Amino acid sequence: MDYASIIASQLKIGQRQVEKTIELLDAGATIPFVARYRKEATGGLNEVQIAAIRDLLAKLKEIDHRREYILQTIEKQGKLTAALQAQLLTAESLTELEDLYLPYRPKRRTRATIAAERGLIPLAERLFLQKDEDPEALAADYIDSEKGVHNVEEALAGARDILAERIAEQADARNKIRAIFRRKGRISSCVAKGKEKEASKYRSWFNWKEPAMKAPSHRILALFRGEVEGLLKVSIAPDESQECIDALTHQFVRGHHATSQQVALSVKDAYTRLMEPSVENEFRALLKERADKEAIGIFSENLRQLLLAPPLGRKRVLAIDPGFRTGCKVVCLDEQGKLLHNETIYPFTSVREERAAIAKLEALTEAFHTEAIAVGNGTAGRETEELVGRCHFRNPLIAVMVSESGASVYSASDVARAEFPDYDITVRGAVSIGRRLMDPLSELVKIDPKSIGVGQYQHDVDQAKLQSGLNDVVESCVNSVGVELNTASKELLSYVSGIGPVVAANIVSYRNAHGPFTNRQQLLQVDRLGPKAFEQCAGFLRIRDGENPLDASAVHPERYALVEQMAQQAGCTTRDLISSAECRARVDLPRFVSDDCGMPTLHDIMQELEKPGRDPRSSFEVFEFDKSVSSIEDLHEGMVLPGIVTNITAFGAFVDVGVHQDGLVHISQLSTKRISDPAQVVRLHQHVQVKVLEVDLERRRISLTMRL
Repeated sequence: MDYASIIASQLKIGQRQVEKTIELLDAGATIPFVARYRKEATGGLNEVQIAAIRDLLAKLKEIDHRREYILQTIEKQGKLTAALQAQLLTAESLTELEDLYLPYRPKRRTRATIAAERGLIPLAERLFLQKDEDPEALAADYIDSEKGVHNVEEALAGARDILAERIAEQADARNKIRAIFRRKGRISSCVAKGKEKEASKYRSWFNWKEPAMKAPSHRILALFRGEVEGLLKVSIAPDESQECIDALTHQFVRGHHATSQQVALSVKDAYTRLMEPSVENEFRALLKERADKEAIGIFSENLRQLLLAPPLGRKRVLAIDPGFRTGCKVVCLDEQGKLLHNETIYPFTSVREERAAIAKLEALTEAFHTEAIAVGNGTAGRETEELVGRCHFRNPLIAVMVSESGASVYSASDVARAEFPDYDITVRGAVSIGRRLMDPLSELVKIDPKSIGVGQYQHDVDQAKLQSGLNDVVESCVNSVGVELNTASKELLSYVSGIGPVVAANIVSYRNAHGPFTNRQQLLQVDRLGPKAFEQCAGFLRIRDGENPLDASAVHPERYALVEQMAQQAGCTTRDLISSAECRARVDLPRFVSDDCGMPTLHDIMQELEKPGRDPRSSFEVFEFDKSVSSIEDLHEGMVLPGIVTNITAFGAFVDVGVHQDGLVHISQLSTKRISDPAQVVRLHQHVQVKVLEVDLERRRISLTMRL
């Protein structure tokens, strides 16, 4: 199979670009590396395009692997004809391969195999000729009590079973049924008998029906979840089965003889007993795969936005993990996120304790030179934020509500225990909240992305594909921002191109044993980090104040000599080239074009020289909730409030308005214009204005609109 030409055709990408990308990936290059440092080879393909090439290549290899197995299996049976071999070799999809393999697939004992064992194949073949003959007279010759055929009707029934199975295994017949399912198939659901009360959350789908191929992904996943839970019954089929039976009848039934009537009965049985359930299962798998892909895409994009949320930066932070009865855990962190102090305050147990808590917070912020306060947004979050607002700090401080999603997972993890072996989970959770404010990316990489909670139906989709997709996103984000080599955790380092968990741990061990890295070349002294890994990772690792100023940038070491040549041409040093726009303006870029370094790479280098190690994330902005509301009971219809987008799904966006319960802005309420994707209008952590449409206190649901 010519992988490159097939991929180029399907993805509408130049074949030469695909060939070079496959060559690089097969050689062990990572997607971030190829996208950033091999633009000339790939023609400037971005990460999404490169990932699509990788995924389609894997799918094509899977088809080839299955093809080889099928060829070997049929050949062992002695049934591989030249014509069948040609069909198998030219099949382009798994479905096509499986259709061709179906008649030769080893089977369990079926009604057809039992009939064949009883010697009824010749009768089935005679009936299929559909001559003007008496079926009962033909069947009489096959009555054999010893074989289990006791009368004419049993003989005819067995022969029809053989024909039904053969019809159901015809590839062209299956394609006809698939085409009808695709055009007219409808997915329908009803409540399982006796489950009306238990299935109340699925009430909208107790009597539901819509075109299967147009059903949105979130509804497909919801219906299938209800079915798995035993609360819904779901089916996929055309409203009228007769069209399918008629299509098969037209293909297989010839004439109006008595034998033709036997074939017609076989056709009906082939569809209702064999083909309809089989094709329905195919369409279930197709809809599930499509829904999974969309859900994973939404989750991935949400995760990307979350990881690339604006960092506060290197500030001294006091972080609070709020709580009513158990108190608020308070930690003080330095600019690097190192834990300096921790204790617990109980501001919500009495007026006296509240005053003591305020005094304690004022004292801690002064003692540890705090520059910002992070408050977890869980239970008692708004109350704690209000408490902080009543404090009188000597210096102005910003107070920020920080999402706690996944913090409990981190605090109980092996990573947290290794980092803070002498502290309990409450301290670890508070530290995580504070560090998330300083640098969301560095902290969130320590948590399984599935635990962060920014997707839809993430537990219902293919978990292997979800994990792969999310890992791609984390890797992409980490490498797009770059990593400080001398301060990064091993968890963060493990996502750097070409490194992985083992080498990341070795980098930290080397750093602990030898002190901070002073240049990128020292990476080659790290155990198991060879030239290939160095090539992949070096450009994404930063060394602030290192021996070579380029080590703080995204310029790859393989281009250092080129930058030095630029400096010589401009009549200055490398440091001057970085600090002086006048020096950079003197560089004649076309002069440095070569076979492996074109203008795209040269422009990237100049951008890095202008702002070495620039952070692609936007600047941090403080957000404040409306202080007049703190619980869902405070809301009423028509209220206009500030909010922050916490999750984006296919059907809308969830917005936190500061009442411990996110409200839903349905896709129809996101804009005055008709939109097909909420991401067209909103992004995660976006600050928005919303109006309350409805408050359902019983179900704790808030309906919002952005159509103000």
